[in-house]
Amino acid sequence: MTAGVLFGGLVLFLALGVPIAFALGAATLTAVLGAGLNPIAVTQKLISGLDSFPLMAIPFFLLAAELMTSGALAEVLLRFASMFVGHKRGGLGHTNILTITFFSGISGSALADAAGPGSLLIRMMRKSGYPPAYAAALTAAASIVGPIIPPSIVMILYALADEAVSVLRLFMAGVVPGLMISAAMIGYNAWASHRRDFRGEGEAPGPDEILRTSWRAIPALLLPTLIVVGVHSGAFTPTEASVIAVFYALFCGMVIYRTISWSMLPQLIARTAFMSAAILLIIAASSAFAWMLTYTQTPQVLTAWIQGLGLSPIMFLLAVNVFLLLFGIFIEPLPGVLVVAPILAPMAAALGIDPTHFAIVVIVNLNLGMITPPVASLLAVTGMIAKVRMADLNREIYPMLAIQILVLLLLTFVPVLSTGLPDLMGAK
Repeated sequence: MTAGVLFGGLVLFLALGVPIAFALGAATLTAVLGAGLNPIAVTQKLISGLDSFPLMAIPFFLLAAELMTSGALAEVLLRFASMFVGHKRGGLGHTNILTITFFSGISGSALADAAGPGSLLIRMMRKSGYPPAYAAALTAAASIVGPIIPPSIVMILYALADEAVSVLRLFMAGVVPGLMISAAMIGYNAWASHRRDFRGEGEAPGPDEILRTSWRAIPALLLPTLIVVGVHSGAFTPTEASVIAVFYALFCGMVIYRTISWSMLPQLIARTAFMSAAILLIIAASSAFAWMLTYTQTPQVLTAWIQGLGLSPIMFLLAVNVFLLLFGIFIEPLPGVLVVAPILAPMAAALGIDPTHFAIVVIVNLNLGMITPPVASLLAVTGMIAKVRMADLNREIYPMLAIQILVLLLLTFVPVLSTGLPDLMGAK
């Protein structure tokens, strides 16, 4: 009964348009009052949910991304990507995908990728004759690799929700799936470019230009490498890596690219503080919601029920895929992970599914929800930038979404695509 009140309250509040953090908190409070518990427990769980050292990485990674994006970085990465593919048929589309892939190793956020370099790329594609709806849809579809390629805030939160996986292991596990999604989008853009006659831009660069552009892009490309290698080597923890990333980004912006001044820092820090507060409020409310789930023994009941059905691991994963693809339409990946991981991860473990493999399936699933109509927050962002109707965007996004679902199925059926690199690198 209490579990029904908890989930029913969440659905009701979300349907009424209540922001996700307040919907989670209100549903938890309603269930607590219905169960006759002391409501002060909700306040205690809200506070204890934030009492975690790894959570300190979130504001620092956000600040590092702000520092790296507040200047010439998007243009540097754009030139670097364009150098390889810009002159080929459909070159600007390829450049779009590669630039956002490079950028995802810095931002860790799909919305940041779409609103940052994505806005610049959409304008360039429009000027070159690409249909605005196609440019916006391609940018949205490419941007979902932001939370999949490390560093990733969603992966940090998943590791907190499921103690069976570490942040480092998830970071390593996201590399191959993220690159697979980007490669699939490049393949689709190549096909669409031949079919719709999207031309290349300019001539192939000469050796001097290649060397000059690559040299200028190296500092930006080193940041994700610094994070992953440093954490893997044991030189620092993921939280410490986030602090190092801030100082590295500050050095790049002030000394190397010279696009950041001291006068810009208060605004960048304030913007980071607002984003961090919004994320941490969701985490606090999700912690209280997860505590109430544990109190009602919902995960244990559902695990026993799944085991009683006699489902094979593959059938369970397929059922999870269908559920999360629908669930992800209505909820963002960050709160989605905090809600579903405590419920689904124990079921997967009971069926012998590798926790790293399952985590990647969940994370990719929830990110696909950001480009799945009718909600599709990424499409809303890119559509606003391109000034196109959602109906036109939907027509362009469906084939891209279908290709990404095929990649998801490949990740589902072939666990080594997620676990191979972490195992090879000895990530625990």
